[in-house]
Amino acid sequence: MPDDERPDEGKGGGGIAELPVFTTKRLLQTGVVVIVLLVGIYFLFPKLVGLGDALDKLGEADPLWIGIAVVFSVASYGTYIALFKAVVGGEALRLTWGETYQINMAGVAATLLFSAGGAGGVALTYWALRKAGMRRREVARRMIAFVALHYAFYPLALIVFGLLLRTGVLNGENSVELTIIPAAVAGITLVLGVLITLIPADVEGKLMPHAHGAHTRSFVEWASRVPETLGDGFRFALGLFAHPRKGGLAVLGAAGFWAFSIGVLWASFHSLGIHVPLAVVVQGFFLGMVANLFPLAPAGVGAVDAGMIGAFVLFGLPEETVFPAILIFRLVSFWMPIPPGVVAFFQLRNTVRRWEAEGLPIDRDGGTIKSKVMA
Repeated sequence: MPDDERPDEGKGGGGIAELPVFTTKRLLQTGVVVIVLLVGIYFLFPKLVGLGDALDKLGEADPLWIGIAVVFSVASYGTYIALFKAVVGGEALRLTWGETYQINMAGVAATLLFSAGGAGGVALTYWALRKAGMRRREVARRMIAFVALHYAFYPLALIVFGLLLRTGVLNGENSVELTIIPAAVAGITLVLGVLITLIPADVEGKLMPHAHGAHTRSFVEWASRVPETLGDGFRFALGLFAHPRKGGLAVLGAAGFWAFSIGVLWASFHSLGIHVPLAVVVQGFFLGMVANLFPLAPAGVGAVDAGMIGAFVLFGLPEETVFPAILIFRLVSFWMPIPPGVVAFFQLRNTVRRWEAEGLPIDRDGGTIKSKVMA
């Protein structure tokens, strides 16, 4: 039986293993760690470094700007869901907007609560799409395409705003380490992305004639799957633009997510009466968010907070204004989506049970898709 038709082993319906997230024990453990980190970062650390009055500014925040930040946050997740719909929906799955919302918001909550470079959300999304009936290889291809499109604007923004700041076209701190170096790294990242699209579709077929012995052939078969899938996913992402409707929705979703997320940060500064040049807001946002790759911090607590605070301090903003602004940003953009995300996870579990009641997602005998996938 082909690999992408072979059913997953496990206890879940249809042979697909259940996802062990959002158990009471894990939520409590994560909650304790998060609370300890928040107290340390936003209450103890400011006192240790002489910024004990920084949090007093929270009481001065303008409710109108807080409301604008909330609207931006809602819009950012709305566009995120639109991007997912463009990449995964359509001919791939008969997912309604409600089901798409459940998968994405549950994935967002898993990413924030069980941060490991985003692995929590990836695992949950994989589980949901397999439950919906999508073949394993197709899930991998479309998730890679989704991630590639989602993060494409990250290096582009670092290049554009880094160069505009450095050349003085836009106002703000323009030191090399805050502009040119990030732009250079981002450029290398984009080049690597382009090179990935050039990986041939049949890596295994090209390498197998040079493999001798059963063990070597098994290794080549296993090792070739990763580059093949990466290349396939990146090419699929580019192929979306051959369809104006899908390509337009993908661009709107990806660009909208980052634009509205930056809008949350911009509104957070304004809520405290802090006027930061837009280019600095954009550059500081992306530089600070690099810390989200740190795999051991739940919700990125500690890593992202320190990264964003450090980035804006390097741009010349006073520490006593950066601390409360970043706290408002984190509360609105990161913590606010968690409760609806947890609710969406339990809604998704009910949806999965309904899918299974309608018919097994994967037929054990022949790999035939019986439920959500379109014929």
